[in-house]
Amino acid sequence: MTLPPMTAALTAIPPGLEPFTFDLFVPVYRPLRSGAWHIHHGQNLLAQGYWSPARLVASVTALVRDDETWMSTTPIELESQEIGVRLSAGHVVVFGLGMGWSMVACALRPEVTAVTVVEIDPEVIALHRDLDLAAQLPPEARTKIRIVEGDALAWRPDRPVDLLMPDIWLPLVSDDRVADVRRMQANVQAASLYFWGQELEIARHAVAAGRALDAEGVRATIAAFGLPLIGPALPGYAEKVRQAAARHMRGRWLPGTVEPGLVADAG
Repeated sequence: MTLPPMTAALTAIPPGLEPFTFDLFVPVYRPLRSGAWHIHHGQNLLAQGYWSPARLVASVTALVRDDETWMSTTPIELESQEIGVRLSAGHVVVFGLGMGWSMVACALRPEVTAVTVVEIDPEVIALHRDLDLAAQLPPEARTKIRIVEGDALAWRPDRPVDLLMPDIWLPLVSDDRVADVRRMQANVQAASLYFWGQELEIARHAVAAGRALDAEGVRATIAAFGLPLIGPALPGYAEKVRQAAARHMRGRWLPGTVEPGLVADAG
């Protein structure tokens, strides 16, 4: 029997249920436990992006400790690290091993020559020893990766660093983040930097200083940080800052700031 063609009304996907797609490599994670840490899996989750609207995610993996999710493969986590990955080159240093996504994604880039990951928790390192995400990479990418135990606030490199990517915080917004990154950079002296949640810190400090969240305001705020942050070179970066702030600031502006009343794009 030949079925009649479905109408547009029947095939239309309701807003928010469009599947999340991502073009960077995301490894497969086996269920594992190491001390208080374990890998958790879920399916069909409606998840908010960092700068994109909510999307349906068919399969999600999370790194959990004491019922708190420290990292996951949700859109907010992947989008909030992807700029660092997409612009990575040379010797990349990642502070915070987490699920190791940025580590393997950077190692796959031909522009990257080495990836050093600094992790303070030996249980996380042990978990990754069993996971062995590098085994999912081609040999030329696999050999770039080195994981060392150390404190991100004290660690110093044994060779020049082209990109530093700190991601050691549990909350997306924290008041001491810029100071933490300055302390790290003082030790590492990286040629460039991309830290987790930097768009929200740019927005907080720009608005507190009376700057607009446009390309000029973003550049001025980064200059005031005194850090070699990457990101503004990408087209539409200021809009990404606005969208991330509209979706995730949730009143966490700096003290004394008049909230700008940002509205997130629903598209």
